[in-house]
Amino acid sequence: MTHPRFALFLSALLLLGGCAVGPDYRRPEVNMPAAWHAPRTGAITDVGNWWKRLNDPALNALLAAAQKENPTLDKATAAIMKARANRTSAQAGFFPTLNAGADATASGSLMNGSGTTRVGTVGLDASWELDLFGKTRRSAESAGALVQAREADWQDARVSLAAEVADVYVQYRAARLKQTYYEEQAQSQDKTSELTRISALAGFTARADAVLAEASAATTRAKALYQKAECDVLVKSLVALTGLEETEARTILGNGTPSLPRPEGLAVTNVPADLLRQRPDIVAAERALASASALIGVAEAAQWPSLSLTGSVGLSATRGETTLAPWSFGPAITLPVFDGGRIRAGVTGARADYDGALADYKQTVRNAVKEVEQALVRLDGVRLREAQELKSAQGYRAYLSAQEQNWRTGGASLLDHEIARRLTIAAEVSLLELQENRLLYWIALYKAVGGGWRADASE
Repeated sequence: MTHPRFALFLSALLLLGGCAVGPDYRRPEVNMPAAWHAPRTGAITDVGNWWKRLNDPALNALLAAAQKENPTLDKATAAIMKARANRTSAQAGFFPTLNAGADATASGSLMNGSGTTRVGTVGLDASWELDLFGKTRRSAESAGALVQAREADWQDARVSLAAEVADVYVQYRAARLKQTYYEEQAQSQDKTSELTRISALAGFTARADAVLAEASAATTRAKALYQKAECDVLVKSLVALTGLEETEARTILGNGTPSLPRPEGLAVTNVPADLLRQRPDIVAAERALASASALIGVAEAAQWPSLSLTGSVGLSATRGETTLAPWSFGPAITLPVFDGGRIRAGVTGARADYDGALADYKQTVRNAVKEVEQALVRLDGVRLREAQELKSAQGYRAYLSAQEQNWRTGGASLLDHEIARRLTIAAEVSLLELQENRLLYWIALYKAVGGGWRADASE
């Protein structure tokens, strides 16, 4: 029979435990600019597969291979599975536990030859800790938020992987174009060098001109060899990113367009606040913050009494005797009295973890805004420079053609001709590098706005 005072104490505990202790989480407000402080000229729509706007089958094949099997994505997937297992474990605290056991023993005496006694026991033990102050609720809340954080981490890894593959691919195409350009120039210079050598042997041209032509051709060949090595290095990077055999990767690269991809137009008209649901790294940081907030409640609940209901029932039979069926049931209360400050330190530590997660969240938001605006500024700068770079390259081509004609007719020296050639090569490479950077900044912008993923989109 329950003591009246004990029943009153139980009633008071149940009333006190009507709600979970600790803060109720709300996503904190962060300082976001009202608009982008960078040029914008269009709209981003349907960017889930943004790389397809580059219209390059080779890149599409490389990206498909990279996302099919990649250690980074595999690790992120494993983190999701672990987080889900932890969530299941936390949610199990809402339910009672039941354990079954059975044993059989035989006993007797070796000295007097007495008979053997056999005893068999079967029993069930149950226990249930009532979630009076929300410790289990907060634990499940924290674990659930971490699952969402790990899922966002996976999306972030996927976006980053796609951007890295596209980035390396663009660098490869640019290096291959530079290699081709330098090789063509070296062949032309070899012809010039041979003609100059013959002319010098005949006494019509100074020996110094022949040496200059040969030196210029060697310089251009060296640049071509450097670009070839860079291409091979970039192929190694693509092999590591995609997991393909190198021969297969080179086959895919050989099937691509020989020029740089030319994507459709792109600009940004969304507002900075959209990043809060478009950037998976921001979502991951915010969900980690929610998890840290719930853990404050878990730590605070440890300061309060815990109430458990325990019971057991069993069957015990001895050979030749009456079967027994003992049972027991009753509540058990645990109240922390003295722990040397351990529980209070746990609360302080949980609050410190929350403050650290809040700082990480704010910094992630700031970095996101910075990355978008930097990509926009760089893209606009490339756009403004491209017309001038194109005009420069065209002008130097015309100048080289005129100088070459003058040199062949004796109106210009070989030195003037080679200076015109070097200037033309520099202008051509500068234009190519600008076009390469435009693509790299374009990729960086797509990554900066989340790569087409949204926190409120079904995957």
